[in-house]
Parts: sequence; C-alpha cells; structure tokens
Amino acid sequence: MKLRICISLVMVFLGSLSMAQEMLYKEQAIQIALEQNFGILMSKNNLEIADNNKSVFNSGYLPTIASTAGANYNGSNSTIAFPGQTLDDGTPRPDLILSNAESQRYNAGISLNYTLFDGLGRMYTYKKLKEQYSISELQLRSTIEQTILQLFSVYFKVAQLSESTEIFATTLAISKERKQRAELAFTYGQSNKLAVLNAAVDVTNDSVNLLQIQLQKDNAIRDLNLLLNQPMNRSFMVDTTINFLEELVLTSKIEDAQLKNVELLKAQANEKINEYDIKVARSGYLPKLGLTGSYGWNLNQSADSAFFPGTDNTTYSTGIGASLSWNLFDGGRTVIQTKNAQLNSVNSKLNSAQITKSFQRDLENAKHNYTVAMRIYAIQQQQVVTSSYNFERSKSQYELGSITAVEFRQAQLNLRNAQNQWTIAKYEAKLAELQLLQLSGELLNTAL
Repeated sequence: MKLRICISLVMVFLGSLSMAQEMLYKEQAIQIALEQNFGILMSKNNLEIADNNKSVFNSGYLPTIASTAGANYNGSNSTIAFPGQTLDDGTPRPDLILSNAESQRYNAGISLNYTLFDGLGRMYTYKKLKEQYSISELQLRSTIEQTILQLFSVYFKVAQLSESTEIFATTLAISKERKQRAELAFTYGQSNKLAVLNAAVDVTNDSVNLLQIQLQKDNAIRDLNLLLNQPMNRSFMVDTTINFLEELVLTSKIEDAQLKNVELLKAQANEKINEYDIKVARSGYLPKLGLTGSYGWNLNQSADSAFFPGTDNTTYSTGIGASLSWNLFDGGRTVIQTKNAQLNSVNSKLNSAQITKSFQRDLENAKHNYTVAMRIYAIQQQQVVTSSYNFERSKSQYELGSITAVEFRQAQLNLRNAQNQWTIAKYEAKLAELQLLQLSGELLNTAL
C-alpha cells in the first residue's frame, strides 16, 4: 500500500512538471524545422539563386540595348589681325574682335545587338541552367529529408529519456519505500542495521541514476532546440506515442525506391549537365551570326567666324547591319574543351554507377536493420511482461519475508532494465523505419 502511495506521489510530481511545460508534437517540430532550421533556410536561398540563373534574362536569348548621350560646350574670345591690308580709303584694316563666341555639340543614340545564332551554345547552356535548378530542388529535398531524420533522431532521444525518467523515478520510489520498511523493521527489532544500510545505498544509487537520466534529457532538449533554431532555455514535453507502418504499406513504399531516391536523381541530373557541357563545347566549331541596329541624333551649333556666320547643323542617322564570324582555328581550345567535357561525362556516368551500388547496399542494410530492430522490440516487449510478473511475485514474497532484500532488489533492477531497454528498442525501431523511408524517397510523403 505504501509502495503504491509513494509511486503515486512520484507520478503526481512528474505530472506537475509536465503541466508546466508545453507539448511539442511531431508535426509542430517538423513545421518549425521547415521554417527555422539553418540548413533548410540556406538550401532555400540556393534554390532561389538557381531559379534566378535559369531565368530568360540569363539565357543569352535576349538582345542587348545600349544608349549614349553627350554634350560639349566651347566659349572663346578671339582677335583676328590683318597685317598689310588696307581699306578702300587706304587706311589699315582694323583688327576683328570676336567676343563670347560659343559653340555647342549635342548627341544621343541607341544601339541594339542581337545574336541570331551562336553555334547552339546558348541553347544548351540554357538547358544546363534548368537542369542545375532541378538539382537545387533535389538538394533542398535532400536537406529537408536529412534534417527531418536528424530531427526525429533527437526528438526520439528526448522521448526515450522522458520515459526513462519515469522508469527510474519509479525505481527510486520503490527503493525509498523499502528503506522505510527496513527502518521500521529495525525499530521493532525484526531486522538488523545492515538491511537499513543496504536499502540506503540502493536509494543513493537510484537517486544518482535518476539525476543522470534527467541531465541527459536536458542536454537532448537543447540539441533539439538547436535543430529547431529555438532558444536554448526553452523546455517542453514531447509526444511518446509511436505508430509503426503496416508491413504491406511499408513494402509498397520501397518497391520503387531506385526511382525515387534523391541521391540517384541528383546523379542522373549531373549526367545530363555533363552531356550539355559537351554540346556547349562543340558549339565553338560552328559560325556565329548577329544583327546590329542603331539610331542617332546630333546637333552642332557653331560660333560665328571671321568670314562665315554661325550655323546649326542637326543630323539624324539610322543604321542596321549583320555580322558573320567563324573561328576557323582558335589554337585548339575548342578541341581541348570538348575532350575534357567528354571525360567529365564519362566520370559522371561512373559516379552514377557507384552511387547506385552504394544505394543498393544501403537499402539492403536498412531493410535488415529494420527487421532486426522490430524483432528486438518484440522481444523486449515480452521481456517487460515477464519482468513485471516476476517483480510482482517477488514483492509479495518479500513482504511475507520469503525472500531476501537482495533477491527483491534483483527483481526490481530486472524490471527497470527491461522497461528501459524496451523503450529504447521502440524508438530505435521507429528510427530504422524512417531511415528506410528516406532511402526509398517516401519520407516526405508519409504521415509520421
């Protein structure tokens, strides 16, 4: 009876702590990670950069338009002498003085250049930029998958330590109740001091174990706050409910794993990019054809001179032209670029083959890990049932004096270890399931 009261008090205490903390559900944790995680935010920015790069403004398909304008001003004062010249009356011809003679020049123009054909280089460059955007999309997906997998690894660690805290707290409550029983028995001369000391030692050990578990839990919560980009002092409860996928559902999700795995899709996209690089390099063998157009306006206002009055000269000009260039020999640069692009393409195919092999190994390992983890989970679950039954029988016998405190303590530790190992196995099995879904490309498509 006392044991039940003591355990109830511990549960009430833990419950009061829980009520003071907010509950962080799995869905909330995922949402916060998608909005706040540093790695995901940087991947989103990289995706936006790739989106800008694949824009038509970066394709080379649009013409270039430039405008020019200018103005010049000149003011002068000049004196023109006529040595040896006379007027009709025979007097020397006087000097001609031109004061504040001004001249201005104004011009404005606009020009257009457009490449009609550049050997198909810009077409394949544009396709390459689009493929690089696809890789950035896949990289963002990969970052999200890895972050969510890491998130659940830490989230489950907090959940497991939360359950372990309750298990170790219950163990401590049982030890305290046994210590009280031993002290009472010693008071009435039914036991010796050694039993009291042994019980006190067990209480001390269980107290230290509980503090260590609580410390691990607090550290795990801070790890979770780091992943979620939250304040380090934020405290919360986590959901300890675990739902496993049915075997048929999980099997169906991994059937097309090779078509959905993000690393394989990235490798295939890199192959396409290297193929486009070959075609871009080969464009150097072909001619280039371009168009040019221009329109201009000029105004020239000249000052008066000694013999002519000032003039205003306005000119409008329009020009259009075409250019054809063919680099017959560029010193072998195009040849080298083409050969290197071909070798890079071969390497990308080899890399894809290597990634495929690694994926096949990882997938088989993940399947095996999941199978073994589920078996261990089932075994540990049965072990809890057996240990609980053994503990209840040992408790009854201990209260009747049929077994010693050492035997009761062993049954108590067996139950604690079985419960703790079971909760560890539960979260390891779920994490193995998530790793299998991530390899299969179904992690983001599955309710967790």
